[in-house]
Amino acid sequence: MQRIPMTSEGFEALQAELKVLKSEERPSIIAAIAEARSHGDLSENAEYHAAKEKQSFIEGRIGELEDKLARAEVIDTSRLAGKTVKFGATVKLTDEDSGESFTYKIVGEDEADIAKKKISIASPIARAMIGKEEGDTAEVSAPGGAKSFEIISISWK
Repeated sequence: MQRIPMTSEGFEALQAELKVLKSEERPSIIAAIAEARSHGDLSENAEYHAAKEKQSFIEGRIGELEDKLARAEVIDTSRLAGKTVKFGATVKLTDEDSGESFTYKIVGEDEADIAKKKISIASPIARAMIGKEEGDTAEVSAPGGAKSFEIISISWK
């Protein structure tokens, strides 16, 4: 069974989503199905079919979340330190071609949100940075061609 690395914040977010799905979404869709059934002929009942489809989606998501939470390896990033890039690090880097600077925190796949400057440990740029130190260059194969980034700093906020 493959473990899924995530921060405690990511773990809590998945738990909260699971709780909402089980305590709010599931009961409301059951009620919607019961209401649609009361309208008669199910073969031509669009409300019933839509509700069943939504129920299928919710049940699938519940199963997915339960699996991820069971396999979660919660990593306390506040206890991490070091001079090399690894899970939980906040890395400032500069594009060697354009000179543009970026700062990203490396997190689990389900926590990744580029708008919040969080990238997945499985992303090409994160994989290229893992194990590197300040001053090293990370080579990333991007759809537009290879890109080089210099690692400026590594912090553990």
